Amino acid sequence: MRDLQIGNGIIVPAALLRAETSRSGGPGGQNVNKLETRVTIAVDVDALPLPDHGKQRIREKLAGRINREGTLRVTSQAERSQLGNRDRALARMEELLRDALVEAKPRRRTRATKASKERRIEEKKRRGKIKRLRGAFE
Repeated sequence: MRDLQIGNGIIVPAALLRAETSRSGGPGGQNVNKLETRVTIAVDVDALPLPDHGKQRIREKLAGRINREGTLRVTSQAERSQLGNRDRALARMEELLRDALVEAKPRRRTRATKASKERRIEEKKRRGKIKRLRGAFE
């Protein structure tokens, strides 16, 4: 297994990652029935080489994927081979951790322009006129 590069020079060593294999579901004949191709990668959030606020951010953003013991799990069974699924799961874990650590820019409040307000009012008047004209012939 390889180390995970999650940006800003932060590397999660492969020693912290655990890989479990199991049989995949769905169609596939003998391959599915005999081979353990599904791969689950697990990592303890507390063991990650991050500051406390980074770990807290991961716990908040990925709460649905973290169990009670504080283990983040990612599963892949899309490929027919165990190796392919392991690579996919590692890439997904890397992506999830990277995205969870990105801080969202605070939204700057803006005002609607005068022209946009006028367009909105004109559209409302036009729609109202169309509706008024509908009832005139009854």
